Amino acid sequence: MIAYPSSSAALHRRAVLWLTAGTAAWGLSFPLQKMLTMLQQDLVPAAGTWFLSAWIICLRSLLATAVLLLWKPALLRRMTRDEVRQGLLLGLVGGMGLTLQADGLAYTSASTSAFLTQAYCVILPLWHGFSRRLAPDWRLLASTALVLWGISLLAGFNWRTMHMGRGEWETLASALAFTFQIILLERPRYRSNRALPVTVLMFLGFAAWSAPVAVLAAPELSALWRVLASPAAWAHLSLLALICTVFAYGVMNLWQPKVSATEAGLIYCIEPVCAACYALFLPALLSHWTGVFYPNETLTTTLLCGGLLITLANILLQFKPSPPLNSPT
Repeated sequence: MIAYPSSSAALHRRAVLWLTAGTAAWGLSFPLQKMLTMLQQDLVPAAGTWFLSAWIICLRSLLATAVLLLWKPALLRRMTRDEVRQGLLLGLVGGMGLTLQADGLAYTSASTSAFLTQAYCVILPLWHGFSRRLAPDWRLLASTALVLWGISLLAGFNWRTMHMGRGEWETLASALAFTFQIILLERPRYRSNRALPVTVLMFLGFAAWSAPVAVLAAPELSALWRVLASPAAWAHLSLLALICTVFAYGVMNLWQPKVSATEAGLIYCIEPVCAACYALFLPALLSHWTGVFYPNETLTTTLLCGGLLITLANILLQFKPSPPLNSPT
């Protein structure tokens, strides 16, 4: 992984704090997205998960774009070619990942989805070693084994039939897309790009990817607005747009280049932990608000063991002890 030049201690501390806050906001998206999908299925029973997932991503991205452009109307002026290129590529790859993740979330729990998404923390160094023809070290091999073990527990993988559920497969596919999204953020040629214009183009890319999927998968065109015929639906969508999109992605695009890729990967490991904690109490609160039954998740042995294995793998992968100092003579 690419290590960026060191910055001042104060700037580094701010970057770590902001990335931690942004990661906690990402974790909130899992129960919010699942509740919104269930609410919209109640409004339009004929709606399939592909339609609902893609349409939520599209509207969430457009709302986030509107917020940023209202805040800074001239944001897209005088964009460089590299900013346009990076923003559109992030939108294409990230939109694919978000759509797969959102659809998979309809078929698995919020906690499981969050932990499985962390597979990108192992995919990244595997890609790094493969692209540079480097032999994997013991940390990578051990982390890969731990992640596969954790995934098999969380996904209920049947070793006899070699079967895993749709939600788990889609979540792992989304993790692969997020891997390339992180690679695009790390490329040195984009280091001088301005974060906010790139973020706006990325959101527009999310919408451009998900809108055709939503329209094609809609049971009928009227479903596009009938799934929004509820104040609760708009409230959930607004929370997803403001907290989990504008804030979380803005923080990532702005502050990730201020720390090393190793540190960023370690910080992102807390996302599924946050999501699992939210899922222990937030669903019941949302159910009371919306009237749609969404029970709190419980801390099962399977969730605890699978989550700990994946978290341990990520920490092991990111942790590299400092070289020993030369002893004084």
